[in-house]
Amino acid sequence: MVDSELQWPERREEIRSLLIKYFVGSYPAVTPRIISAEIISEEADPDSSIRRRISIVLDTPNRVSFEMALWEPKGQGPFPLLLTAPRFYQRYWAEDALKRGYAVCLFPGVDSHHREELYMGYDSVWQEVRREYPKATWTEISTKAWLASRCIDFLLSNSSVVQILPRQIAIIGFSRYGKQAIVAGAFDQRITCVVARSPGSPASSPYRFTSRNTFAETPADFPSEWFLPSLRNFVGRENELPIDAHGWYALIAPRACLIHTGHNDGSEPTFAVEKAYIEGRSVYQLLGAGQNLRIDYRAGGHSSGQPPEQISFLDRQRNLDWIDVSFDRRLASRNEFSEQLIHDFDWQDWNTKQNPDHRLINHKDTIRDQVLWSLGEVKEKLIVPNKPEFLTVEESKLMTHDRWSPKGISRVPIRFGSNVRGNLYFKEGLTEAMPVVIWLHPLSYHSGYNEGYGVQETTLYHRLADNGFAVIAYDQCGFGLRLLEGRDFYRNYPRWSKLGRMVMDARDAVSFVLDGKGKSSSAIPIFDKERVFLLGYSTGAITAMYAGVLEDRIAGMACFSGWTPLRDVSKALVTGGNRRLWDLHGLQPRLGWFDGRESELPFDYQDLISQFLPKPCLIVTPKNDRFADHDAIKKAINCVRLSKPKKAESALTWISPDGPNCFQADQQKQFIKWAKSIR
Repeated sequence: MVDSELQWPERREEIRSLLIKYFVGSYPAVTPRIISAEIISEEADPDSSIRRRISIVLDTPNRVSFEMALWEPKGQGPFPLLLTAPRFYQRYWAEDALKRGYAVCLFPGVDSHHREELYMGYDSVWQEVRREYPKATWTEISTKAWLASRCIDFLLSNSSVVQILPRQIAIIGFSRYGKQAIVAGAFDQRITCVVARSPGSPASSPYRFTSRNTFAETPADFPSEWFLPSLRNFVGRENELPIDAHGWYALIAPRACLIHTGHNDGSEPTFAVEKAYIEGRSVYQLLGAGQNLRIDYRAGGHSSGQPPEQISFLDRQRNLDWIDVSFDRRLASRNEFSEQLIHDFDWQDWNTKQNPDHRLINHKDTIRDQVLWSLGEVKEKLIVPNKPEFLTVEESKLMTHDRWSPKGISRVPIRFGSNVRGNLYFKEGLTEAMPVVIWLHPLSYHSGYNEGYGVQETTLYHRLADNGFAVIAYDQCGFGLRLLEGRDFYRNYPRWSKLGRMVMDARDAVSFVLDGKGKSSSAIPIFDKERVFLLGYSTGAITAMYAGVLEDRIAGMACFSGWTPLRDVSKALVTGGNRRLWDLHGLQPRLGWFDGRESELPFDYQDLISQFLPKPCLIVTPKNDRFADHDAIKKAINCVRLSKPKKAESALTWISPDGPNCFQADQQKQFIKWAKSIR
């Protein structure tokens, strides 16, 4: 535990070594000197800037060379410097910075999966450089970050054709280039400001908070050689990584760093971004520089401009404002970058607002009554958001609702319950009444019900529709397009719970099917009201269990992963235990009253399953789910079978496969097979 600035250098070196070992590989033992630098072209631009191409030759065994572009603004130096890779959408930053009086270096960091006609070789020279050092284990991203540093070597040397302010060097990047910018800043302390727009995992987002149960990146998802191949061995056990994304902040601190992320960025679950930020913030605060690290949220997704990959003008200016603030150029105010978090639930503060009498529960109450108690008090009048009646075309494009759709699948926007907007998916041309699946998604704060990383052929809701089911899909409270509803939830409803709202919405979806309570934007098919199923994955599985206890009208319930017994906390340090529910995600705060005395909880998941029987129930709990205690789950299932042997034998299907927590094609097909068997 580091609790003083004097202890920090040793811990910093340890973190640096871990990031090299597990993420980016080792660098050359000795940094080569620059043998020569030759200007190969020079042009005066109409904006009065001078734009040069410079060839740099390094003192490596084969005298490897690379090219950089250098733009010099009008006026007298020395100038602040902005580095970025010349991907087309990043050159807009370069042009904007030039107008602000920055010198700009376009270094050879174009990704190997991209090509830039005006910057040929900027995507491949890293391979030539890497071959010069066969003992180094560095990867594509770390090699290109290293090349950015070699550009700085030249620009700060006496041979430089432009004078640079050595304490005002910034690097900026978007998406994969944001990863690159973070790595460059982490390993080169001459870079005094880092701006990473939507860098994703494992840059701003720790793998332990992304992975499959959030529909986001796992260590299996980075292409080719971005990071060490051995990193992929941690899929499903990301918590065993000895360091994660927060380590980058530790290496960058106390220098300025801005993470610019979207509310619905498909590469960055906001919850994961904030957890890394909070860990990184502790280092900045230790070093007396808490103001130098910020998350800066924007509405929308991964991109914000037109065409889709382009970055909007306002976003670009805000990014550059942060650099100006960091360099004390007085073109912007630090107050414009105040700390604003979305997932900042404070259980202790919540607890002060509770009625002490509500802590009391009669253990002789029915399971139904105990469940209602645990979910808190529903307000009679709910806040109505100022939003269109149905999901708009723009919203569905943002959430990529149609991205993986097979031919012949219709999507109809619907509305039900307390202003819940969603979509109904079904196959065109079917004339028989359709069985209905209400899809309850996992901890996908950024994407809601929509699948992101890990899609195999098509998404769940399209796959179900293609197999003859009508599928109701919507974002649960605090997720996707309802993200900020979760941020404000306990301010608006201090004695309710987010899980309570999620359960209410699921039941309202049932009423939409069975009672017609709601609206659709166009014609929808006839439903088979005898075959309405709840399907939940991860947190959605918990929603399904609670809704299943309270809702008598459904035909079956399927729960994939998501739960571990409440009373058994023997492996809580590994799984997160109940704290994930009442504190970390703020879903069910009343469970916090039983912290340290979990054995006194009035019910557990086996009681919910038993209560649901004899209706068909599918429970799938992978053996290697790092969020669950498999031995405790096995005991819970056996408890159900012993307490209700006949009902369990006929109605309960428990599958416990090898493998990690995920919900992809194989698991989705398991559900389809099970649901089709129920008549």
